Amino acid sequence: MGYREEYDRWLLHADAETIKELQTIADEDEIKDRFYRSLEFGTAGLRGVLGAGTNRMNTYVVGQATQGLANQLRKTNADGAECSVVIAYDSRHQSDVFAKEAACVLAANGIKVYLFEELKPVPELSFSVRYLKATAGIAVTASHNPAKYNGYKVYGEDGAQLNPSLAAIVLEEMEKTDPFSGVKHCDFEEAVCDGKIIMIGDAVEERYLDCVEAQSLRPQLCQEKGKTLKFVYTPFHGTGNKPVRKILRRMGFKNVTVVKEQELPDGDFPTVASPNPENKEGFHIAIGYAQKCGADLIIGTDPDADRVGILVRNAAGEYVSFTGNQVGALLTEYILSSLKEEGKLPKDGYVVKTIVTTNLIQAICKAYGVEMKEVLTGFKFIGEKIKASEETGIGTYLFGFEESYGYLKGTYARDKDAVVAAMLIAEMALYYQEQGSSLFRQMEKIYETYGYFVEYVESITMEGMEGLQKIQEIMEKLRAQPPQEIAGKEVLAVRDYQTSVRTDAKGGTEEILLPKSNVIYLELADGNNFIVRPSGTEPKIKIYCLMKGTTQAETEELVEKVKIDIKKICRV
Repeated sequence: MGYREEYDRWLLHADAETIKELQTIADEDEIKDRFYRSLEFGTAGLRGVLGAGTNRMNTYVVGQATQGLANQLRKTNADGAECSVVIAYDSRHQSDVFAKEAACVLAANGIKVYLFEELKPVPELSFSVRYLKATAGIAVTASHNPAKYNGYKVYGEDGAQLNPSLAAIVLEEMEKTDPFSGVKHCDFEEAVCDGKIIMIGDAVEERYLDCVEAQSLRPQLCQEKGKTLKFVYTPFHGTGNKPVRKILRRMGFKNVTVVKEQELPDGDFPTVASPNPENKEGFHIAIGYAQKCGADLIIGTDPDADRVGILVRNAAGEYVSFTGNQVGALLTEYILSSLKEEGKLPKDGYVVKTIVTTNLIQAICKAYGVEMKEVLTGFKFIGEKIKASEETGIGTYLFGFEESYGYLKGTYARDKDAVVAAMLIAEMALYYQEQGSSLFRQMEKIYETYGYFVEYVESITMEGMEGLQKIQEIMEKLRAQPPQEIAGKEVLAVRDYQTSVRTDAKGGTEEILLPKSNVIYLELADGNNFIVRPSGTEPKIKIYCLMKGTTQAETEELVEKVKIDIKKICRV
């Protein structure tokens, strides 16, 4: 069916408000963009711009996805098994509406629903699936995307994002389901009264925070000296506001200044261009607060509180942002050194990072005699490592993170957790403060000890059908004709994660023992790396440059050369 036929079908079957929205569209390209495809249900679920259409986030698409999930649960669980799903949502526009829509569809399918009474972080949802022994979980969120987006993530019974095989079944069932006639519904209030939808109060959050608190490495220090650490916190209008502040109070951090302009939930995110803690722009108000109170640290969490970003004060008194790689390196060093100091570093301990995350972690792990495991991009793959250790009894998970500002210590959740990360960052800052140092100085020390690693990430947005085609052409060209050098560094080998083959410069091949993924990884001379992959959730192609040098200046010079080569590669 063409996009025009699908548009006409929606005009015939949708509700009055949706029809009115569609009738106001005068631009044919806009109609085409809304209907030329359906939002793809991948292993991260759905994500798209809010609005009417198959290529948008709306109640019809959410209903169709939820019916697909209900069908998958019935297919993959024993006949007569009682299935249940936990649902959480963030502060974005329509998040609460989509959460109720999903609850009503599941209840109509005979699946018990646990629905949070108010917005909650993604990691709390991940924890709750396990704590309530549910079969699955749904988080209505678009993470750190701009305000026009929303999304829908699905979690398995282990609390991790749905694995690829189950996600494929959900997609298959979605494609069989007509969004107008094939989705079961029930009345929300009646379902609550009948016990088919159970509203979750604060008791679950308290158990979640107990688990977060248990990850502290120096709780006594925090209780005794926590009030001496001055820092600023901003939840960027999202779900971190309550749980982050609760855990900081529990730990003894009483000198925390909250950015009032960004404290309360607001789906417009009016104080930032994008509620992304990766961008220093969003911290401009927080910097003003920090300057007034003399804080050495600023912490910010994104709308669904799974990512955290920080700014620290340097020797000149300026507030500088640390990348996700830098924060991950700081936390890795802090966790491993603390465990070693206490004599608690397990012989079978390991740290997990994604393939696009800094190789500095490998050097740190080697120094402590700890194994480093590498997985594909996506925190669900870190969750799989935790699950494997639990099932086999082999290996002790210590810490996992990805360069995109996501961290997890502990196994109570299976997704990145800004709540535990914020707590540990504050504890770490306090510890170094007590040592007469700082986070900024500690980062310098890490570079001096392990070498100068600099990472650069460039995300190039290519929207619409034409953008999708251009991304495909870039990946095809890289596969067919990979460059012989990047930034003057020879390409020693090409890893194609889609074919699971690594090919070296002499033509030798070996199998890549990771799941298939649309990623090209160029191994460069002198321990440098260049990775290209399309985003799984946004209309972007992402380039990751993992560079290493003997000095900071040398490494930064390499990055500047890389930027030139990126333009050449993305010119199709």
